[in-house]
Amino acid sequence: MSPHDRHHEHPGSARQLSANGAWREAAPASGRGARHEHDAAPRDGRDLPARELPARELPAREVPARELPARELPARELPARDLPEPRLARIVLLAALASYLLITTLNIFSARLPPAVTAAALVCLVAIFVIQLGHSRPGARLAPRWRKGATLGTQALLTYLPIVVFRAEWGAMAGFFSGSLLLLLPPKWAWTLYGAVGLSMLVPPALDGRAALDSVYLCQSTLLTGLVVYGLSRLADLVRVLHETRGQLTQMAVTRERLRFARDLHDLLGFSLSAITLKSELIHRLVPTHPQRAMDEIRDVLAISRQSLADVRTVASGLREMSLADELTSAQSLLAAADVEVRADLRAGTMSRQVNTVMAAVLREAVTNLLRHSKATYCEIVAVGSGGRVRLSVRNDGVDPDYRDLSPHSGSGLGNLATRLADVDGELTTVRGTEGTFLLVADAAAIPDREAPVAEGTAA
Repeated sequence: MSPHDRHHEHPGSARQLSANGAWREAAPASGRGARHEHDAAPRDGRDLPARELPARELPAREVPARELPARELPARELPARDLPEPRLARIVLLAALASYLLITTLNIFSARLPPAVTAAALVCLVAIFVIQLGHSRPGARLAPRWRKGATLGTQALLTYLPIVVFRAEWGAMAGFFSGSLLLLLPPKWAWTLYGAVGLSMLVPPALDGRAALDSVYLCQSTLLTGLVVYGLSRLADLVRVLHETRGQLTQMAVTRERLRFARDLHDLLGFSLSAITLKSELIHRLVPTHPQRAMDEIRDVLAISRQSLADVRTVASGLREMSLADELTSAQSLLAAADVEVRADLRAGTMSRQVNTVMAAVLREAVTNLLRHSKATYCEIVAVGSGGRVRLSVRNDGVDPDYRDLSPHSGSGLGNLATRLADVDGELTTVRGTEGTFLLVADAAAIPDREAPVAEGTAA
C-alpha cells in the first residue's frame, strides 16, 4: 500500500479494489478505518518499551533453492527453430503457382499453335501470374474495393477469353481465378462464385467434343487448384502473423517479469527497511542509557538486513515464498517494539501456497504503512478461513485525517496488492474512518487453482 494510493479520500469514505483492478465504493465502517501517512520515527514524548525482539523471529539464514517449491512450468512451447519461416512459406506458395503455370505452358506448346498465338498466350500467363501474386500477398483483402474489382475483372478476362482459342488446355488458369475469389471477397459471395467458376469448366471439353469424364475432370481440377491457391496464400499469411505475435509475446513476457520484480522488491524490502529504520531510531535512544539493550537491537538489525539480502536474491530468481503465520509473528514483534498494542487472531485454515504468499504480502505491506504513515497505538489483525475463502483484515488507529501525501514517489503498494489478489480471485478493500482509523481487508479464494494446499494453523 502506498500513501499516494491511500490518502486521497475524505474521512468516512471507502474504496474497493476488485479482482479486475477497478475501484468501487464500499460501505464505511463505523468509527473504523484508515491511517497510513506520516513519519515512522519514534513518537516524540513517547518511550519505546525496553523489551527484546528475539532474533529468531527474523531468521538470518538464506533459504536454499531446493527448499523452495518449484514454479509451475508453462506448457511446452514449440522451439523457434521448428517454426516455419515466413520466407519459406512464401517460397512454397511461389513454387506451387509456378508449377501450375508451367503445366499450362506445356499444354500450350503441345498444341503446336502459330508462334504469334503462342507468344500471346505466354504474355497472358505472365499477366495472370503477376495478378495472382498481388492477390496472394498479405493484406490483399484490405485493398480498396475498386482495386479488388479491377484486378479480379482483369483476371476474369485473362481466364475466359483465351479459352476460346485454347479450350481445355487453359483450364488451370481458372483455378487461379477461383482461388483469388476466395482470398478477396466476403465468404458468402466468395464460395458461391468459387463453385460457379468450377461448374463453368464443364463447358470447354464439351466444345471440343470430348467425353463427359473430361468435363468432370477439368471441373474438379479447377476447384482443387483454387483450394490449393487459397490455402497456401492463407498459410503464408498466418506464418507471418505467428512470427510477429511470437515476438510481441516475448516482449510482453519481459515486461511482466520486470513488473513482478519491481512489485516483489517493493513488498519485501519496504517492510525490512521500515523495521531497520525503526530499530535504528530505538538504538539511538538506548545507547546512552541502556547499552546492553542497544546491542541486542543491533543484532536484530543485522538479522533483518541479512534476511533482506536473502529476499532480494530469491526475488531475482522468482522463487520467493512467504508464510502468513510467520509474517504475523514478525509483525507482532515489530509492532510491540514500536509500542503498538497488537490483537491477533489467525484462523485461516488451509490455503494454497500462492494465496498464503499473497496474504503474507498484504500483512507485511499493511504493517509497513502503519509504521511509516501513522501514530498508531493499537493494531488488530484477523485472518479467518470460511466457505472456501480466506479473509484478512488489518485495523489500526493513529491516522491524521488531514494528511495527504502528494509526493510523486509515494509508492504503489495498493496497486501491487490489488494485482496480486486479482491473480487468486480476490479483492482489496480499504475503509477510512472518521476517528483516525483505517481498515484494510483482503479476501481471496483459499485454493484458486490446483496448487497444493498449506495448513496455517491458529494463533491468537
